[in-house]
Amino acid sequence: MAESNLHYYILFANYEQGLALHDLLMQDDIPNRIAPAPRAIQGKLSCGMSLRIDPEWIERAKLSIESHGAEYHAIIPLVDQINSRRDKYC
Repeated sequence: MAESNLHYYILFANYEQGLALHDLLMQDDIPNRIAPAPRAIQGKLSCGMSLRIDPEWIERAKLSIESHGAEYHAIIPLVDQINSRRDKYC
């Protein structure tokens, strides 16, 4: 996997878990982005929300999750989930 195209997606059973972890990561100065759950994980438990973490921050994010006892369902590495041409009609 090309490191520059790899992102980690943290999945949740419900959006409250996602928002709580987003706030905790922000408090710990760990960049993260609220994103839709990737289509590639269809069929797995997910509320439709995820947090996207760049590879250079994933270990700090895992430590933050552990130290706060934050709830989440899974952390999944995926490549190229953002399609800039999606939903363009011209």
